[in-house]
Parts: sequence; structure tokens; C-alpha cells
Amino acid sequence: MNRRGIVLRCHGAGQPLKAEEAELSAGPGETLVEMRLASVTTLDRSTVAGGQPSEPLIPGSEGAGVVVSSGVAEAGTPVVVRGDGVGVTRAGVWGRYAVVPDTAVHRLPPSLDAATALALMTPLLTAHTAVRRVADVQAGETVVVTGVNGQLGRLCAAIARSAGAARVVGVVSQDERADDAGGLVDQLVQVDGLGQVGRELPWCDAVIDTMGGPVTGGVLGHISPGGRIAVLGYRFGEFSTINLHQLIGRDMRLLPVNLQRTVLAPNAVGQALADIAGSSWRTEYDLVPAARIGELLERPSGRVLIDLTAF
Repeated sequence: MNRRGIVLRCHGAGQPLKAEEAELSAGPGETLVEMRLASVTTLDRSTVAGGQPSEPLIPGSEGAGVVVSSGVAEAGTPVVVRGDGVGVTRAGVWGRYAVVPDTAVHRLPPSLDAATALALMTPLLTAHTAVRRVADVQAGETVVVTGVNGQLGRLCAAIARSAGAARVVGVVSQDERADDAGGLVDQLVQVDGLGQVGRELPWCDAVIDTMGGPVTGGVLGHISPGGRIAVLGYRFGEFSTINLHQLIGRDMRLLPVNLQRTVLAPNAVGQALADIAGSSWRTEYDLVPAARIGELLERPSGRVLIDLTAF
């Protein structure tokens, strides 16, 4: 099945993107998607600035739309597109239509809107990697999530719950609210101004630590023998005192979460979206028409989504 529509094409480093009409057709192992939204990511900025391996190229590594034709999803299915070289080594999603590998197509849960899914994608995949891959949370376990009042902490708590954790305990500092964590945790525990963890923190099988500093050393004392702690943040400090006697004697594992050295599993995006589908999410982002893409690329950061229906 063919579709003709406007795409944004990069013709070289430093050159402005050009809106061009193109006819797109999906071949074997490919899906034709009618695009609705796309993210502007750090990878996209780098690609447009000269990182692409060939010219010309349609950029765009993350987007959302509905299936036109595919061997893996019915026509009309809402999907998120990410992975398998899309927007980097092959044509991306910045256009009215996009042809992408079947492996880059992930169903969007009905309870999750496309804009929220795209705006959450980076922290969501970080949380998914920390909980399911690094900490390897299993059904029936007790899991502690530090910094559960933040977006990353909330995502970790939701994914731990989806992974089958029997109990999820959230840790917050004494001067921070944790209203947004309601419904995601069974118990909230506060740490004092020095990051010291109180005795009310229960024994647990795994810790997902987004706080770092003295909190890391404190929660180690509440991990059961054979347990582990996945560390992915250090807003409470880059240094922590570790009780080596506890670490060795209880056979605990201290595991860093490093996304730069981690290759996502093929099903990671779809599973991560399904993990958070049962909770309500609020996130801030700027939504702008595709005609303003040039000025968006000059922004150093921020969650920016392109309206691909508005060329």
C-alpha cells in the first residue's frame, strides 16, 4: 500500500530541513504508519547536526501514529515507533507518513495518550531498565524505591508493581511531598535532613535508588541476604558510605544503571508502555507544528513534540 505526503528531509549538516512531497511504500518486514506526533530528542539534534551516516535522510527517532498497513498490527492500530535504526541509519518519522521496520512498532495502550507516552519515553526506558533488567524484580518481592515523589521514582514504582512486586515501599525526604505517589506504593518512609533512613523501613529484596548520597548507604542496611540495589541517581550526593561487612556478609549486589552501555531488549518499549498503562500520568511538554522544526532544533533541551498533522 502506498501513501503520498510531506516529509522533512535533511540534505546535509548545517542545512535547513526541507519539506518535500514523497511517496512511501512498505515492503516485507515493514510497516506504513500515518504519523501524528514525534519527539525532538538529543539523538535527533545530533543527527541533523551532521551525525547521519548518509544523505539525504528523513530524521526522527521517536513518534506516534496509526498503522496504515503492516504484517504485525491491524490497520488503525495506535502505535509508538522507536528503535531498529529509525531516524539514524534509516528513514525516520518526521513526515505525514513513515515506513519503519516491524520491530520498531509498539502498540500504544488504550489508557495512555500518545503525547504522554512520547514525553515520558526517556525516563520510562531508564526506569524499565533499572527495575526489570538490572534489579530484575520478581513476583512476590518487596521493593523499595527511593525518591518516589519524582517522575522517575513514580515510573519505577509503577513498573515494579507491574513486574509482580508484592509490596512497594517509597522513600522520600522529610521536606518533600509525595502526593503523586499515591496508589503506587504500600508505605511511605521519610529520611531526615542528613539522608538517614529510619527503622520503619522494612526488609526488602530489592532497592531502586534514585536519590544516592547517604540514602544509598542507609537503605543497604535493610536489604535481605542475596538482595540487590540498582542505583540510577545521586541528587542527594555523589558519595556514599558503604558497610562492606553488610555487603559481603549478606551477599548483596550493588548494581549501576548505565543506559549508554545497555542495549534495549526488542520488547522493552512495548513492555514499558504496558507497565505504566494502569496509572495516570502528567508531564509537561511543548507541542508545536512541524513548520517550526528549525527553531526547535536550536533548543538545547526540553521535552518538545512535533504536530505532524500540521505541516
